[in-house]
Amino acid sequence: MHALNMSANQDRFDDLYLYIDGEWIEAGSRDTSPVINPANGRVIGRVPHATEQDIDRALAATQKAFDIWRHTPAYDRAKVLKRTAELIRERAAHIEWLMTSEQGKAAHEARYEVASAADYFEWFAEQGKRAYGRVVPSRRPEVQQIVKRQPIGPVAAFTPWNFPAITPARKLAAALAAGCSVIIKPGEECPATALAIGRALEDAGLPKGVVQIVFGVPADISSHLIGSPIIRKVTFTGSVPVGRLLAAQAARGVKPITLELGGHGPVLVFNDADLDAAATLGAANRFRGTGQICISSTRFLVQRESLDEFTEKFVAATQALKVGDGHDPATQVGPLSNIRQVEKTKALIADAVAHGASILTGGKPIAGDGYFFEPTVLTDVPLDAQVMQEEPFGPIAIVRPFDRFEDGMAEANRLPYALGGYVFTRDAQTAIRAGDELEAGMIGINHFSMVVSELPFGGFKESGYGSEGGEEGIDNYLVTKFISQV
Repeated sequence: MHALNMSANQDRFDDLYLYIDGEWIEAGSRDTSPVINPANGRVIGRVPHATEQDIDRALAATQKAFDIWRHTPAYDRAKVLKRTAELIRERAAHIEWLMTSEQGKAAHEARYEVASAADYFEWFAEQGKRAYGRVVPSRRPEVQQIVKRQPIGPVAAFTPWNFPAITPARKLAAALAAGCSVIIKPGEECPATALAIGRALEDAGLPKGVVQIVFGVPADISSHLIGSPIIRKVTFTGSVPVGRLLAAQAARGVKPITLELGGHGPVLVFNDADLDAAATLGAANRFRGTGQICISSTRFLVQRESLDEFTEKFVAATQALKVGDGHDPATQVGPLSNIRQVEKTKALIADAVAHGASILTGGKPIAGDGYFFEPTVLTDVPLDAQVMQEEPFGPIAIVRPFDRFEDGMAEANRLPYALGGYVFTRDAQTAIRAGDELEAGMIGINHFSMVVSELPFGGFKESGYGSEGGEEGIDNYLVTKFISQV
């Protein structure tokens, strides 16, 4: 059954299914879990959980589909991916509405994310045509030496709830462009957005079984998929603890895994920086997605002479942000996505205050329906506070002073994360030095906008390994084969 609610009512939440071997499967007698609108706490749908038999069927189908898709010419694969991008753009208003309803983010953020998801399909459509091999001159004239790049095989992909369109698109587009089949398990809290992408792929002409979408208890699904000999590649975006577990499971089968994990993004603000830009852009970036973004700026490290002025501007910019239902066009900061994030944010703030931190603004949930939380700025936070050690995946910003360049860099690089980092300075030499010494896979200098389809996305240290996006993104799904022929 294929129900697509896009004609009569753009603002109706889609029915939820599993998508296995080209079939849209209703819950039936399967277990389900609720999908909750975080702006009001209401259940808006129930997502079916795949049974063990469902997963086995999906595995068999992905193997069969891989044998077809891998032999489909790259030019034909590109046509499907480009058409998918077109359909996502045509259906953007509805997909944006779904995303805001199930994830909570502001409408302008959902609009950007859906547009970016389409861009990834279009970008990788072209990259699939350019997965070149090469001929290597031989030391013996009678020998021909060829290096080929071929799809690695069926992929198990796992994506979180905070970016329900762009993260699945980034993985699906690259894997499909390479010629791989994919079983993807998106976050159960935001299933409708990923299913809408699946519908676009199907309507674009993707053969059945090449992409399949399943939901369920994450640990059960991941262990079943990764443990199967059919799966040749694993890709995961999510938390560091879960990433460690999946990496260990993949290692047992000697399967390569791409990990995009957490961060704790430092922002180095030097005395010569444009403080207005650093504060205004910094507040907008920190509280975008209600702080639930892995590359978000979290620790604002400000050279001491500029600390008071920057802090005043940053607090004012934070207080000016409008918090509300993401469907309201005026909203800049939506609700947290679930009650767990509310409780975690409260606990991190309470721990920081107990350790001597001061709250300059915010600090508590907003009364009423939904999971709204005040954008919060902390100062005087000691290094032994929990929020200085782990990623605050919520609306918390930390402002701390530093004196010399070396002091700021030492704090920026202190943690085991190396995903996103930012620098504000007018001095070219400081910018070059910071770019060299800052430990982060992605660095923004005097701005925060770094995520586009043509650029690599990823980190190192405990933030994971392997890049997604850019020309590097397709490499994760290819193997190198050397052929020597007389």
